[in-house]
This record gives sequence, C-alpha cells and structure tokens, in this order.
Amino acid sequence: MKRPEVLAPVGSPDSLYAAVRSGADAVYMGCKGFNARIKADNFGDDEIKDAIAYCHSHGVKVHITMNTLISDEEIPEALETLKRICAAGADAVIVQDLGLASLMKEAVPALEKHASTQMSVQTREGVKLLKQMGFSRAVLPRELTKEEIRSIKDSTDIEIEIFIHGALCMSVSGQCYMSSMFGGRSGNRGLCAQPCRLPFRAENGTGNDLSLKDLSLIERAQELTELGIDSLKIEGRMKRPEYVAAAVTAIRSTLDGKADEEILSKLRAVFSRSGFTDGYFADKKGREMFGIRQKEDVTSATAQVLKDLSRLYEKEKGTIPVSFFLTVINGERVSLSASAIGRSVFVEEDFIPERAVSKPLTIEGLTDRISKCGGTQFFAEKTEIDLDEGLIVPAGVINNLRRRALSELEKAISSVKEINFTDIDIGSTVYKAEQPLKFNVRIARTSQLPDNLGNVENLYIPLNFEENFVENVKNLPVNVGIEVPRGIFGYETLVEKYLLRAKEKGISIAYCSTLDALALARKHGFTVHTGFSMNVFNSYSVSLLESLGVKEITLSPELTLKRLSKTGGTAKRGIIGYGRLPLMLTRNCPVKNGTDCNDCKSNKFLTDRKNMKFPVVCHFGCSEILNSQPIYLGDRLGETENLDFITFYFTKEKKEICEAILDAYRKGRSVKGEYTRGLYYRGLEG
Repeated sequence: MKRPEVLAPVGSPDSLYAAVRSGADAVYMGCKGFNARIKADNFGDDEIKDAIAYCHSHGVKVHITMNTLISDEEIPEALETLKRICAAGADAVIVQDLGLASLMKEAVPALEKHASTQMSVQTREGVKLLKQMGFSRAVLPRELTKEEIRSIKDSTDIEIEIFIHGALCMSVSGQCYMSSMFGGRSGNRGLCAQPCRLPFRAENGTGNDLSLKDLSLIERAQELTELGIDSLKIEGRMKRPEYVAAAVTAIRSTLDGKADEEILSKLRAVFSRSGFTDGYFADKKGREMFGIRQKEDVTSATAQVLKDLSRLYEKEKGTIPVSFFLTVINGERVSLSASAIGRSVFVEEDFIPERAVSKPLTIEGLTDRISKCGGTQFFAEKTEIDLDEGLIVPAGVINNLRRRALSELEKAISSVKEINFTDIDIGSTVYKAEQPLKFNVRIARTSQLPDNLGNVENLYIPLNFEENFVENVKNLPVNVGIEVPRGIFGYETLVEKYLLRAKEKGISIAYCSTLDALALARKHGFTVHTGFSMNVFNSYSVSLLESLGVKEITLSPELTLKRLSKTGGTAKRGIIGYGRLPLMLTRNCPVKNGTDCNDCKSNKFLTDRKNMKFPVVCHFGCSEILNSQPIYLGDRLGETENLDFITFYFTKEKKEICEAILDAYRKGRSVKGEYTRGLYYRGLEG
C-alpha cells in the first residue's frame, strides 16, 4: 500500500529547514503576493529559487501557493509570478481563482495545478469537473467525513489531498465573507482577520460558538493511508518552526506504525485550542468540537518544549539513500561514482594507488570510510568496491572523493528543471450590458413569493419546493430556476434526486453558487446561472464559466462597483443588490450548541460582543450565518454600470417585506431600517 506524502507548511526559512530535516516529503510556501497567508514572511524571487533548490537537493517537492482571488489589473503580475515560479523549478502551484486556472492551462500546461481547498469542492462530480479543468490534485474541505472522503477518492483518478492537522475554520474554506464584510480584510485575498475567534453567543452555547478546536487526524494516519489519500497536509504557514517539526515527526512516526505519544504531547503544547478534534472525519459534530486559545494553551509552550523540538531539525539527517561505486585499481586514478534519486555523478582524484608496505586496503575498511555521510542529507544504502589487492591510498584521498561526490550529487539533484512558460495575449474585453436592468429574485421559502414580479426575469426557488408550487408559478411572467445548495457534502445523491424532480416539472434553469452545484446541474442538462459564492473576481473567470455553458453570472460581492463595471466576458452579469449576505457556510451548526434542532423552529441567531444579531438558517446538513444587516442599493442604481441584473437574495423576510423592497427599488427610493452597502464602495484592504 502506497504511503501518502507528508506535506508541510513553510512560512519562513526556519520553517523550511524544520520541515525538510524532520522528514517532510513536500512543502508548500507562498511568494510575496497572491497567497492565502499574506501576513506570513513568505519568500521573494531569489528566496523561492534557493528554497526550491534546497528542497530538491533533499528529495522534497515544492508546491507554491497562489490560492487567492485575483483582480483583472493583477492578472499580468500574476502571470509574471507564474513565469518566475516556472524558472525556479517548482513542482506544483495551488490555485483558487477560476480565471488564473484557465490562463494556466494555456500558458503553463506542464506545471501541475492543484485545486485549493478555497475552491470548496466537496463532491464526486465536483472533483470530476476539476479534472476537466486541468487540475491534477484536489485539496478537499476539512468538513468531510471518512466515508465521504472514501466515496470521492474511489470515484476519481486525480490525486486527493486532505488536511491532517492544524487550524479548523468554522466556515467552509472559500465560502466565508465575515472578515471582509466586517473590516475589509478578505480570507479570499489572504488577509482574514479571524473575527470568528471573537465571542459569538448562541443561546445556552459555549460563548465562543464560531471557534472550533484545531483539527488533528494524526492518530488516524493509517486509516487515511488505507483510503488511498495521496497527500496529508499540515496547516500552519503562520506557525513557528517547532510546530512544523513536531507535526511532521508525529505524522511520520504514526505512518511507520510507531506512534510517538511524547511528540504528540509536545505538538499539543506548542499550539492548540483547547486540544484537538476529529469530529468531522468521525462524523461526530457538536459541542465537543468547539474550543478557544486559553491561557494554559499559551503557557504550555515552555522554553524547554521549544528547545526539545528544535533539536528535531538543528542538524542535517541522512534521508536520501545513495549507491556508491569506488574504484581502486593498480595504475589507475582513484574514482568514485554516486547515484541517488535518478541522478549519477563521477569524480576522480589525481592519485594513483601505491603498493602497500603493510596493512593494504580492505573492502571492509573502504566501505566504512565511504559510508560516512554524516552532516549531509545522504546515507549510504549500497556500496560496491573494485579493489586490487596489496594497494594503499591515504585516508584523506578517500574522504575527499566522498565529499566531492556528495557535493556534485547534491548539485545534480537540485539543478533547476525549468518549466516552459508561453507568453499569452490576455487581451481585454469591454462588456456593454443590456438595458433596462432586470431583476432576479431568490426566495428561501415558497411563502415569500412576491405578487409584484414586474420586470423580474428569473425566479430561483428552493431545491425542496412543495409539489404543487411549480404548477402555481408556471403561469407567472418569469423564468423559474432551482437553487442548488452551496453545502452538499454527503447529500449529493439526494440533491440529484431533487434536480431530476425539478426537471420532470419542467424547470430547466439551475442557480449554482459552487463548482459542485455547477457540476451536478450540467450533468443533468440544466442551463446554469451562478450565484455570489462562485467568487467570480475577474474577466477570465467569467470566460471560463462561459466555456462551461453558464449563461448568467453573479460577480463577487467583494468587488467594488468600479471593478464590477470593468469586468469583461460576454455572459450576462449582475450582483446581489439586496439581501442578508451569508457570511459563513458551516457544517457544524453553532446554534445547536445550546438548542436542540427540534426546539429551534427556524428562529435562531448568534449575538456578537456589540449585541448585533446574526440569523442562522439550515438546509441539507449545513448552516449559513447571515449578516445582521441586508445589502441595499435601491437608491444608488444610477451608480451601477455594465450590469444586466440585480439579484434580490431573500432569506428571512416575510412576503410583504419582499414586495416592499422590490417596489422601493423600482422607485429608486431608500428604505427604512438599517442596511449596508456591502463592499461595493469601500472595497477590500490589499
């Protein structure tokens, strides 16, 4: 059974040495921009090249993170960054942005492309779509159960990577807008401020009902191996090198069947939040998964613990097996060949063996001397010697041969294998929206259906609509579409069942906000319109979705109106113009920490430290935490340009409120009550 790769985080040079010397098979690191840990030290161009050379000299692969959303004006810089990554010889790039993924397929088809967990792909069909898009590996969400991971792995032939240890966000990665909406620092742009670690209270809950313990599946490493997982990923590019060394060592020990309880204890001491959890993997969600960073978690990382862990990587260790062939023949120069990781070198000394007066060289003695690789990353696995009898060579000559051979071998192994990069014309497209502006309406419950649907073009209804509801809306002057949930996970079969039912009822449009939803809708022949959390941030993402048959695209709510107006492509596009934007998609209901589902009655919310209330809605095994205030732009429609439609994203509103909002929009009026302009004016930091 193939052992999975141990993939370690590297946020600084010290962490690099810690990862490699502790036995990581691969590392992932970021450049100075375009990565989800902008606040880490990261690596400049020259540092990246040196880091890759060091890793390759130790037989370790390097994955570069470009796992953020990228704006149109940043695309040229992103491509230049990719060109430098190719020149440095990286092994793979981790990507979130759909547009960048599309451009990479044309510019660098030979460079391995890994789908970041920020792409939120959680189903079999979603992973199949990733393969179609040119990805060689999918990094799955942390929220999957063991059986769901098995199902995905068994249905695909691309590599599967999962997180085995590290921080556990409350939200599904790529589906969180809390940090950006609160303070303009987006997790999709590498600047998450972690507001979820602040107190959010559910009634009778923990008091920190958006803060989960850290994930740890280290003790389940053998199970992950049996599942056929290709890569075990450690989270933590912001963590100290001692953490990296402890995590890598603990995983390798467990994979080798020698679980090291002492290392596991020290790993918890160096960083945890009230301990660790395997709740999602074990399919045991609930209150036990929640935790915060407490005083004892901080003080447990004593100077002695850190010193002990630093010893794991303070010196080079022999991790790369070498085969030596030494030649000591009468009348010929002494020579040595060395081979490792598919590379071979040959060195010789300007010295011809002499006749021994006493104590001639022996096979055993030479083997012992050649095998001394201490202080390097090599160890002698096999040594062959061609020796004529009765000869002698000074020890210094043999030692120098070995040192030179290992030095040349290191250079050969670490030599840069540049990947071809083709300069492409990214062009620029100018889009001119149709007029007049159309309305799309999304309802969460059929009871919300407004009567005043004039100039509403598309109506998106819940996937689990009542049997007679479609018959009632067929005569309305709107196109009816079915909304596919953002969180599907283990409900893939049920979602397909509902899609087929909708198709039988004559519905041909699917409103999809994730690649999973898109893949399922395409599989069953629906016309696809995409929602806000597809995270369409640039013109090239628009073009990619068009190539997949998408007809209408909701652009990212993290874009400003100015950027929105300049987004190219030819598909119809629009924005969320009204609604409580879902700030998080979570598989562990925070309200359930204090209230049983049967007692909830759909009237649940979280309260923050300022006493703001955030409604929580649940469907298909997931929860969405809604913003405390809805977006409203009805009195600012004149400031929107190049948009085809506005979507009204109704969630908790009663029917009469829905009608009032539509009416206010048509008249260009402001509305009573508190609302927000979202990020359409203030934009994001960075």
